[in-house]
Amino acid sequence: MASGFGFTGGRSRCFTHWQEFQKCYAQADSTSECVTQKDDYMECLHHKKEIERMKTIRDTFLARQAKEASENRAKGEVRATSSVLRLGIIGQADEGGSGDKGGKESSESGSSSEGGSDK
Repeated sequence: MASGFGFTGGRSRCFTHWQEFQKCYAQADSTSECVTQKDDYMECLHHKKEIERMKTIRDTFLARQAKEASENRAKGEVRATSSVLRLGIIGQADEGGSGDKGGKESSESGSSSEGGSDK
């Protein structure tokens, strides 16, 4: 990797980081001065910090989804077992709604025939 040649013959993706590390190492009095350059180069090679960050984000996202799913499940159970359904209010609304729909459809068909006579 330190040669700087990549798979296609050009510069490798981490060659600039290697050059910075090599330059620092050559000029430094102690190796502890070049820790940041070494970390950058090693991160470029292995992507350990990036992978760790992606795992943290994924775990947070999955935990949030699980929490939202359990909350929605609890809300759904409350709705399914609520007293409103036991009173039969929804059943009565459906019976009355079917008669209203028929009336709306007939009035709509009448308005479309009126529009056709204007042409």
